[in-house]
Amino acid sequence: MELTDAMRTVGTCRYFTDDAVPDDVLYRAFDAARFGPQGGNRQPVRWVVVRDPARKQALADLYLPLWKSYLGAIGDGTVNVGALPKTVQDADHFAEHLAQAPAIVVVCAEIDGLHPTDLELDRFSVVGGASIYPTVQNFCLALRDQGVGSAVTTLLCHHEPQVRELLELPDGVLTAAHVAIGYPAKGFPRKLTRSPVEDIVSGETYGSPYFAGAGV
Repeated sequence: MELTDAMRTVGTCRYFTDDAVPDDVLYRAFDAARFGPQGGNRQPVRWVVVRDPARKQALADLYLPLWKSYLGAIGDGTVNVGALPKTVQDADHFAEHLAQAPAIVVVCAEIDGLHPTDLELDRFSVVGGASIYPTVQNFCLALRDQGVGSAVTTLLCHHEPQVRELLELPDGVLTAAHVAIGYPAKGFPRKLTRSPVEDIVSGETYGSPYFAGAGV
């Protein structure tokens, strides 16, 4: 499909059919994903495809309490997600049925292939992800191109030691995300809700409008 259309409709799929995603579809998605940008072309991203029902259930059992805790924080106002009740309901359904997803792809990365340049700043580090998450987005777009839905979550990274044991991850490899994949039971979104360009792009200094009144 046309790239911009894929970008505008990839969304997060939280309802899947029971149909298996064929290996050749996965192969094409991984083949496209690997061209995502990464520092120094170190190519740190590694993938683990989990199809085994027992192993998927083990991941779901780790995920659900984390989600319920987060859901409780939304309910008491500790976490503010805005006026998105349906999104929260859909996310709850996803958590309750994660083990039924046709496959869960665990995104891993070789630590030696990352070069975070923000470790000494007085804030949490994010830069290392620049060599990981563009590749993940490529993967999701390549799946969308083939009619396959995806849902990226980082919540399970909280339980990396348990996931490491379950998947027999070697030392020097971290978990960066988990991607549930399958054919969408409710189709793809026709329109995603996002902030307009005028609200998110500044000119020269932060908060100075760049496109406002430009007639773009």
